[in-house]
Amino acid sequence: MIMVVVLALAGAVQGTAHAGQGGDGRQLLFYNHAYGVLDRETADAIEHSAYLRRFANFQVRTTTGADGQTWTGRYLMGRETYLELLGIGDVPGKDGTLGAAGLGVSVEQAGDLETVVARLREEGVTDPVRFRQTRDFGDGVPVPWFDAVFTTGEYDLFGAWGMEYRPEYFADPRSGTEPAAHPGDVGRERYLSDGYREHLMRDVTGIRLAVTARDLAATVPLLRAGGFRVRSTEGGGVVAKGGGTTLRFDVAPLDRVGLKRVDLSLNRAVPHRHVERIGHSGLVVGPGPRAVWTFEGRG
Repeated sequence: MIMVVVLALAGAVQGTAHAGQGGDGRQLLFYNHAYGVLDRETADAIEHSAYLRRFANFQVRTTTGADGQTWTGRYLMGRETYLELLGIGDVPGKDGTLGAAGLGVSVEQAGDLETVVARLREEGVTDPVRFRQTRDFGDGVPVPWFDAVFTTGEYDLFGAWGMEYRPEYFADPRSGTEPAAHPGDVGRERYLSDGYREHLMRDVTGIRLAVTARDLAATVPLLRAGGFRVRSTEGGGVVAKGGGTTLRFDVAPLDRVGLKRVDLSLNRAVPHRHVERIGHSGLVVGPGPRAVWTFEGRG
């Protein structure tokens, strides 16, 4: 989901966070996906990479969301998590500029997003932004896709949102989703197909992003409300852990922000180290059951 598309429709509000974690601390939000806007050479190299098609459940897709807004992404889909990579101009507005990025964290049980909203208010976010995203499968009829919540409508080039998939989306056969594993199942594994089993990549286990101080300040309350364990790092950044994924945010000036690194788990251990250059990025696979993808920024 692209930030400016949603927030232009949802309106802008500000919230103020304080230290601490709302409620009982039970983790409700889990890493769902992140996106990053890359230079055109790297985005095109990713789109046409034969290696990535073997490595991951990979697809290139143009999506039509609420109010007819469209964006084109390159997707690496795992068991529960995925990665969305865009090139300059693949989404309208400032979200299509180099270095723009976003993070979606989602609930696994129907109704938990409301608990997150209550926790946000405990964190000092008195009027969070609510939004319902839809998806058009090509017939011009928008299908409710997920509900989302933001801490603010004001951001530089990065934003994070909490989300809960809608039952209407799961019920539509065109969504390609799986049956519920239990009552109220709106989880990530249900949402994604089992196509990952035919490839090496299993899941995203870590994301590192450079963001502005303002964007980080707006993100921390959501992570805390979702139950992530958040700690400060040298230089003003933070590390958030929970649910098997580590999120690292470094504070940077606006001209140095963007997606920096992705850590991935594999379906099986590989015996040797393989390095794949893809535009201005490097994917190192193995040895062992892991891979690391680093991005060189401004290209």
